[in-house]
Amino acid sequence: MTRLLQAIAGAEHGGAEEFFTRLALSLARIGLDQHLAIRQHAERAAILRLGGITVTELPFRTWLDWRTGPSLRRLVREWQPDVVLTWMNRATVAMPRGRFVRIARLGGYYDLKYYRRCNHLIGNTRDIVAYLVKQGWPADRAHYLPNFVENRMAAPVSRAGLATPDDAVVVLALGRLHRVKGFDVLLHAVARVPGIHLWLGGDGPERAALTGLVRRLGIAGRVRFLGWRHDVPALMAASDLLVCPSRHEPLGNVVLEAWAQHLPVIAAAAQGPRGLISHGRSGLLVPVEDADALAAAIALLARDPARRADLAAAGYAVFAADFAEAKVTAAYRALIERVAA
Repeated sequence: MTRLLQAIAGAEHGGAEEFFTRLALSLARIGLDQHLAIRQHAERAAILRLGGITVTELPFRTWLDWRTGPSLRRLVREWQPDVVLTWMNRATVAMPRGRFVRIARLGGYYDLKYYRRCNHLIGNTRDIVAYLVKQGWPADRAHYLPNFVENRMAAPVSRAGLATPDDAVVVLALGRLHRVKGFDVLLHAVARVPGIHLWLGGDGPERAALTGLVRRLGIAGRVRFLGWRHDVPALMAASDLLVCPSRHEPLGNVVLEAWAQHLPVIAAAAQGPRGLISHGRSGLLVPVEDADALAAAIALLARDPARRADLAAAGYAVFAADFAEAKVTAAYRALIERVAA
């Protein structure tokens, strides 16, 4: 049996970290023998161990880290993986040499200087794969493998519990509160559409600035900051549409999550959403950083439930065809076993 070592030096929260967990658990369910090396994170480690996977937690610091390197060398020497799959720059650089095939998975347009010792690279969008080849990486060793998301349905959260009227049109947005995510643009758009309520799930360095912007725009009664949530399907079940307003978004996991939950999507036309959404069919695209266009799209869907239903149905069809767990997991396993052979 092929032995796979995966390594990620991820943040506490993030799309890559969440997909790493989903993929590892899915590969375990189909019988792939794995060992995981992750940055210390008790909750993530517990979830993975409950899935029957052996997990080693390491510091993965950038400096004054005397533990990660020796521990990885010992792990490689003792476990003898056939394939090592590293996620993003830090884990890739930290991984020692060994008698195994090296694959790295990229969720963005990273500098390839960190990947010189790899044999194969995975991009989670076709545009990232094209970028790799354009940067000189051999096309036959650049592989497109998309993300998948769960489509577990859940009962909707209580709108009353979030001080939101039952008859309001609710816009949901999710992500790290960082300027790159464009939530300030979304707040300006919401201010232009009377009656719309916004649920904003996530946290980050822009929390205080966004809270202040809400006050200045006079929309505090229509905006709820939710923090990081673990009940995304329930939030989506209680919402009317999802907006992804990012200035820069290599993929857009939230688009896939919304499609999986039969929720219509409006997105700024950054790289990832632009590659996923067929405008007018599986969602609506608006120019990046254009609050007026975003407001117009929100207003359009707010007053047209039938259009929302059509977009949601088309989005779910794309999800089911291309981003379902079984299909993506099988593609990952096929690549791992092929390169190991």
